[in-house]
Amino acid sequence: MPLKLKLRPNESIEQAIKRFKKLLERSGIPKEVRRHEYYEKPSEQRRRQRLRRLKAIRKRQAQMAEG
Repeated sequence: MPLKLKLRPNESIEQAIKRFKKLLERSGIPKEVRRHEYYEKPSEQRRRQRLRRLKAIRKRQAQMAEG
């Protein structure tokens, strides 16, 4: 999926670069590259996912306790 960015009329290169960086970040490409930078064992992936789920549950419970 190639990312395309057309330069708007009277748009500076700096503004276009800033828009491109935001587009790139929203696409998730940098996160995916970092994730594949090193091999991660399947057990480590499961552990990370489990911890992420627990963190979300704790966050949700804390919000329920506040309000």
